[in-house]
Amino acid sequence: MASSWTDFEEFVAACGPRLLRSAWLLTGDRYLAEDLLQTALARAWPKWRRIADQSPEAYVRRILVHEYASWWRRRWRRELPFADLPETSGPADRYGEVDQERSLVSALRRLPVRQRAVVVLRYLEDRTTEETAALLGCSVGTVKSQASKALRTLRQCVSRGDADPPGKDAPDAPSPAVLGERR
Repeated sequence: MASSWTDFEEFVAACGPRLLRSAWLLTGDRYLAEDLLQTALARAWPKWRRIADQSPEAYVRRILVHEYASWWRRRWRRELPFADLPETSGPADRYGEVDQERSLVSALRRLPVRQRAVVVLRYLEDRTTEETAALLGCSVGTVKSQASKALRTLRQCVSRGDADPPGKDAPDAPSPAVLGERR
């Protein structure tokens, strides 16, 4: 048991920052990303002996994406706040980078869940189409079509100079293309 725990701790130390970045790109919020990663790691620990010799990072990443989709589905079903308070920035912020980062995260948050997951895995984590399809449990064709739609929407956001894609009045509007669901 001690060696398993040590191995798990080493895995978290080595892969945790990459997984946290993925969680942050999915959620757009540092605190939610930390919660999401913690949940994914808590789900992976009981299966550690079985997954440790295979591809534990891919396994935890898949849990991360699926758990995020579950959170998202629950979130849009419950009451939404009237207004979100803007994030405050500290004096150490580099304004251009912070604005660019916020714009990217804001634009990503406007995408449907599946498209957002495809963009994060395929382009921000530099995964192949096949790896992305395997992580999302869908076909390569689905990954390609979702990526195409997502990139088109992101391009429109950039060309308009805002993070709101055309036709979206409310942030995080529910989408029928939720992870794990097929038409």
